[in-house]
Order: sequence, then C-alpha cells, then structure tokens
Amino acid sequence: MATKTKASARKPRGASGRRAGAKRPARRSSSAKWSAQVMKKSDAMDLQSGVFKLRSARAIALSLKKSSESSSRRKGTPFQSAMSMLNFEINRAGTNLAAERKRILNRAKSELRKLYGRPA
Repeated sequence: MATKTKASARKPRGASGRRAGAKRPARRSSSAKWSAQVMKKSDAMDLQSGVFKLRSARAIALSLKKSSESSSRRKGTPFQSAMSMLNFEINRAGTNLAAERKRILNRAKSELRKLYGRPA
C-alpha cells in the first residue's frame, strides 16, 4: 500500500524553483532605469547634447572623438572611451531603439574605428 509522501503532495515547481502560481517579488522602481541615471549623473566624459540622435554615423563618430579627446575624466585611451560610450548607448540605454537607429549606431562604431586608424 503506497502512501503519499510530503514531497509528492507539494505543488509542482517551475523552472525558477518557485512554486507554481507563486507571485514574483515586486521590482524596485529606483533600479528600473539605472542606465538613464548613468547617462545624466555620471562623472563620465561630457558628450555633445543629443549626440546619439544625430542622423549620420560619421557625425556621431566625429562628435564622440572630439568629446573623448578633450575630456580629462577618462580612464582609458580616447578610442576606448568613445567606443565604450557608444556601446553603452547601444546595449543599455537603447534597448528600445528602432532598427534604423541601431543600424546607424553600429555604423558609427565602424566610422570611429576608421577615425582612429583601427582595423575593422
């Protein structure tokens, strides 16, 4: 005669390890848009206002180059700083970018490499 054990009487668990039907913990609003705060309040290099909204990939790359070379608040080389800011925009601040904007920003990476004489 088989009896039910405590383990078999429990509700099935999902992939996350929580019981099925259990509510997820509420997300804190302060951490929801951390990347926007980084762009506004960071002690990173100063960028031209609206640089990532420019229509030309070359114009974005030139602006980033100018900003990174004139900044005294960078840790790496000007190229590293400029590329870092561009990647940050693409990966974090621009998660809801339209396909065309993302294409332009990715082209700006190629333009930035050309401006600094780096291989593609």
